[in-house]
Amino acid sequence: MMFPTLHEFLNAENSDEDVSDRIADLINEVGSSSFKRWYQVQEFKQNIQNGQSYFNHPSSPSEPLRHNPSQLLQCHRKMYYRQHNAPQESEDPTGIFWIGEKFETELIVPFLQDISNEEIFVQNSIWIDFTIRSHTGDLRIKGETDPAFVDVEGVPYLLTEIKTKDSIDQLDAPNVHHLAQAHAYMYGLSQKFDRRITDVLLIYADRSTLDLKVFHSEFDPVFWRNDVLEWTATHSEYRIDKRLPPPTPEYSWECKFCSYRERCGKETDSIFTDSPPLGFLPLHQYPESAVTTHLEAHQDAGVRLTPTLAHQFPAVAEEYNVYDWECQSCEETFKWDTFKPDGESEFKSCPECGSAKENIRGPTPEEQQLREEEYPTNDDS
Repeated sequence: MMFPTLHEFLNAENSDEDVSDRIADLINEVGSSSFKRWYQVQEFKQNIQNGQSYFNHPSSPSEPLRHNPSQLLQCHRKMYYRQHNAPQESEDPTGIFWIGEKFETELIVPFLQDISNEEIFVQNSIWIDFTIRSHTGDLRIKGETDPAFVDVEGVPYLLTEIKTKDSIDQLDAPNVHHLAQAHAYMYGLSQKFDRRITDVLLIYADRSTLDLKVFHSEFDPVFWRNDVLEWTATHSEYRIDKRLPPPTPEYSWECKFCSYRERCGKETDSIFTDSPPLGFLPLHQYPESAVTTHLEAHQDAGVRLTPTLAHQFPAVAEEYNVYDWECQSCEETFKWDTFKPDGESEFKSCPECGSAKENIRGPTPEEQQLREEEYPTNDDS
């Protein structure tokens, strides 16, 4: 068998234009954006396969008195925005969620199973669904625990709450909102199984080193009543009154990682503040997933794209209505495709009054709500 020389091999490869084209196509395809689209499609299919197709659509706002343990004792405004499907200004940290889920199912659960014995078993999760009285009304708390140590009948002895972090070096105590979450599970399971369940292990894992820090905590009735339930009842009041909560986070770090900083008014250069959850901020670009999710969640509310978003996502603009550009000086309006927001358009000022280009924008969320009748959902313009 004759093998080609190195010179023959290289010349043969370089002369094959079809192979070169295929390699170039592969290089272009193996990119982060292509992978992300692939992953989203896999999630979509998996949800259908698991009989959970509802995960492929935005969740409807829950009843004001209903709460999820994972949302307790956090910034009221952030939770209010999230519960009303306000458009997120940054992408969800999909990788962090994925790592957290895989760490729990593929590492922590087998580890816990290995350290259990013939009388104590590990159950992946347990559902809670209970109501408790408050000054606002009967609060309903529903959610699913992390793995729990249970007896042969499945009655829990000891709960776990598992979190992953970039680093655990400076972690000296469990996060308070994680304690609140654990307290909801302990209280709910005590009601469900008629056994006092008072102990939880809060397990923090370092994503880089896989080191663990474990904190044992016991049920604190004062913390449960004065902090957790008081927060929950207060949040329900905001929801019942349809009142935007104040921009006062429970913890200083919340604003730094919040997906609604500009909408809330926390960005130093933001011209917006205290915006309601419905509608997009003018002149602001969003991730495409946030745009389509918000439009789908509020398709009956007459939500439109801003001109900026219409230029950012032309394909989406073909399916949904778009607000006009508006001059804030003379109030003249211009069709969204008349000007481009990226500086490529010819106009340097308002064609009607000569006002600076910076004064031309789409309507704010407050203005959008006032114009719902002006822009009916069946308008094809």
